[in-house]
Amino acid sequence: MVVHSASNEDERVDLVFHALSDATRRDILHRSVEGGLSVTRLADDYPMSFAAVQKHVAVLERAGLVTKHQRGREQLVRTEPDALRRARAALDRIEELWIGRMDRMALLVTEAPGA
Repeated sequence: MVVHSASNEDERVDLVFHALSDATRRDILHRSVEGGLSVTRLADDYPMSFAAVQKHVAVLERAGLVTKHQRGREQLVRTEPDALRRARAALDRIEELWIGRMDRMALLVTEAPGA
C-alpha cells in the first residue's frame, strides 16, 4: 500500500532502480562511462539480438542513465552521472532514516529500567 503519492522525483528514481535491476543494463552502463561505444558495438558483446540490446539501452535512456549521441551513422551511448547521483541521494535518505531509527532504539534500550 502506498502511503503518499509519488512525486516526479520519486518516479524518476523508480525508473533508475528498475533500469539498474538488470545485470546487462548495469554492464552497459559501466561500459558507457567513456561515451565512445555505439549501440552496434555494445550489441557485439552480448549473447542476444541487436534489438534486445537496443531495448536495454532504451530502458537506460528512459531512466536518464545514458544518452545517445549521433556520430555519423552511429549512435554513441554515454553514461549520465546525474541520474546516478539521484539514485545515490535516494539511498542516502533511506540510510539516514534507518540510522535515526537505530539511534532511537539504542537510546530506548539504554534508558530502559534495569538496563
